[in-house]
Amino acid sequence: MSMHSDQINPDSHDNDENQSPNLIDQFFSSAGVEIPSDFRSGFVAIVGRPNVGKSTLMNHLLGQKLSITSRKPQTTRHKIVGIDSREKSQAVYVDTPGMHKKEVRAINKMMNRAAHSALRDVNLVLFVVDGHKWTQNDDLVLEKLKNAGMPVIMVINKIDTVEEKRSLLPLIQERAKLMNFAEIIPVSALRGANLDHLRDIIEKYLPFQPPLYSFDQVTDRSERFLASEIIREKIMRQLGEELPYDLTVQIESFKTEEPAISEKTGRMKPACTYIDATIFVERAGQKAIVIGDKGAKLKRIGMEARTDMEKMFEQKIMLTLWVKVKGGWSDDERALKSLGYSDI
Repeated sequence: MSMHSDQINPDSHDNDENQSPNLIDQFFSSAGVEIPSDFRSGFVAIVGRPNVGKSTLMNHLLGQKLSITSRKPQTTRHKIVGIDSREKSQAVYVDTPGMHKKEVRAINKMMNRAAHSALRDVNLVLFVVDGHKWTQNDDLVLEKLKNAGMPVIMVINKIDTVEEKRSLLPLIQERAKLMNFAEIIPVSALRGANLDHLRDIIEKYLPFQPPLYSFDQVTDRSERFLASEIIREKIMRQLGEELPYDLTVQIESFKTEEPAISEKTGRMKPACTYIDATIFVERAGQKAIVIGDKGAKLKRIGMEARTDMEKMFEQKIMLTLWVKVKGGWSDDERALKSLGYSDI
């Protein structure tokens, strides 16, 4: 039987010292990257109750924004994979929705399932807590982690807001009694304080193995998904407490035009991506809030989202937004799946 060159014969034994490297090494070496023999890589879950700074932490560890952040709890709805490649390691972060006890609506149940499923098949867990207060929802997360079966690092966040720095040591000692944490690291995700130390500690707990992704990749999410997250973040920041979580964003079209010479001017037109997006709300009153007086709120949301997208995608963006009412979407599993929530 003939055998293609890319097939591997499990019965062959090649003791030749010059045998070809494995496929992963070939892939990275072809990209001009030499993989050290002591390279480490693995999956890291970031868990915690809502609004303790999980998304801010991941964004600052990666050095760029991938996960939605706002002052409002429960802004992360999808698991997001962010990839931090260093000289001798690659940490692949899973940013989860905050775990919480109230799960009345279908979307809350889905978000809790997403947070719990993130604990499967990871090498390390970062348990993020607020340096100021401990709640029932922290206890809920702690209970899940006690049987996690992998190292758990407690990350005490928001230390920049702790007025008495001397109180940090007693706080760490108190938290250490809760379970056998691998490490307890105080940080300020927002200010970037102690994050380099945290990255070094994370690297130490990753297994020895080749990279899981190429070095130039920062996420496994599509550009369409990232665009929808940016829009949703701007809505949350603009509206604050005015609007509950009964909204979602769907990208209707995402088309990129390559650079071309303009027929009118004869000049080179830069590349441009045209994005059409629909913001779905549950009630007509919410639609009016999102649009604002004479469309002012929607215009500002669009301008801020476009600015962030141009930074992320490194090209000109033309963004068009619509607002539509889709009643009961957040408590309807079929509607949730049609709006892109099937993967959480």
